[in-house]
Amino acid sequence: MKLKYEKPSAEKYFSNFALMNKEKGKDLNRAIKKRCDQLKAAPNFSIYLSTGLGKPHPLYGNLKGCYGISITGNIRLIVRPDAESLDPTSLTKCDSVIIEGVMDYHGQKQEWLIP
Repeated sequence: MKLKYEKPSAEKYFSNFALMNKEKGKDLNRAIKKRCDQLKAAPNFSIYLSTGLGKPHPLYGNLKGCYGISITGNIRLIVRPDAESLDPTSLTKCDSVIIEGVMDYHGQKQEWLIP
């Protein structure tokens, strides 16, 4: 699958893991890179979902249309399938995702770590 980026600030980090390592820490960097590599290895988003890697789950509210993928306990990679809709047929045809960023959205907060 191809990775696209919603904002230049996200692309800055995701296209330069050395910078992410320096500014966000090696543990977070390693975990994010692992999930990105897993996304890239999947031929389409439906297959990625079927693997269960990172426990992908649909999001609601202001993140509706996006999926959260576990990075650590409370930190999630937020991706949006680049598809017409979220029905199974569209997700099977979806060969790219748009990375929104990395967020801690648990509890009462919604804190973007990489917007």
